[in-house]
Amino acid sequence: MYSLEDYDFLLPEGLIAERPIEPRDASRLLVLNRATRSWEHRRFNDLLDYLNDQDVLVANSTRVIPARFRGYRILPREKQGGKVEVLLLKKQGENLWEAAFHASVRGLVGVRFKFSIPSGGELQGEITRGSVDSPHGTVWVQFDRDPLTSGAGSIPLPPYINRDPEQSDEKSYQTIYAKTPGSVAAPTAGLHFTPQILEKLKKQGVGWQEVLLNVGLGTFRPVKVSDIRGHEMHAEDFEVEDRAARAITEAKQAGKRIVAVGTTSVRVLETAWDSEAKRLRSGAGSTSIFLYPGGPKIRAVDRLITNFHLPKSTLLMLVSSLAGRDLTLAAYQDAVKMKYRFFSYGDAMLIL
Repeated sequence: MYSLEDYDFLLPEGLIAERPIEPRDASRLLVLNRATRSWEHRRFNDLLDYLNDQDVLVANSTRVIPARFRGYRILPREKQGGKVEVLLLKKQGENLWEAAFHASVRGLVGVRFKFSIPSGGELQGEITRGSVDSPHGTVWVQFDRDPLTSGAGSIPLPPYINRDPEQSDEKSYQTIYAKTPGSVAAPTAGLHFTPQILEKLKKQGVGWQEVLLNVGLGTFRPVKVSDIRGHEMHAEDFEVEDRAARAITEAKQAGKRIVAVGTTSVRVLETAWDSEAKRLRSGAGSTSIFLYPGGPKIRAVDRLITNFHLPKSTLLMLVSSLAGRDLTLAAYQDAVKMKYRFFSYGDAMLIL
């Protein structure tokens, strides 16, 4: 249960979705029933067949920022050096960001680099805190202007998508309800929703609430320990507004089912849930909660809508903590057999 190898499965590379399906709700939906330990194959626009006025969906309203910057190192006498890539993670001050840094040179204090701006000019940055000083191998970068409004950045597609970002990704890699900028990855379970589905949910009496979690390094960071209990999650900022906390608390107290839209919503709900008072706490904070079978119990969430995740990933472990490892991996094996599309732009699963 605690071995990293227990969460491995064979995934043919051809099943990794490189581009989104159109329309969004045309993706496939594997419906996993924990009570009967069985599943069926549907389409995402069949979701309403499984929800009613006793369900409340809770989605992450974060918005993906243009966080990926590709440029060149600045050498003495302003000469151009090798290629660098910077992925913004968390703002730390005026034009100061914690970031992941990739280059042939180590992420040391004093390393400088530049990025071209399509409209003209360039954005420059300098490492002020090196990767050797960080337990997560990140750096702090001081930019000469606001990197998010500079025009030099792009949408940071996940590393398993083997193509450069395209203009269409600026829309397709956002949920239709995205509001608050701050994430370096989309809460991908929400990518399947369309205005039509949201309207049908409303007419059917299904509740809808939103929380916020800014997706950061934890999404990309692999588990490197053989015993998963030794893995440490990178903290991510979240917020639950008073109105949402009250509505979700009242729904739970009335016996309604809380349906998390995505693993990020699960992490917010389980972090903010007060088990003794049986209520959801409002407010802002950060979470490094790690959910896995045999670990913290899931108490606030009753159902889950999610995508298919990487082998040996913390997201697969989170899903397994709700549905059970054996049942989850059996469903995954069938999804591979049925040629489901995997990962961010892939198909979805509903866990009942």
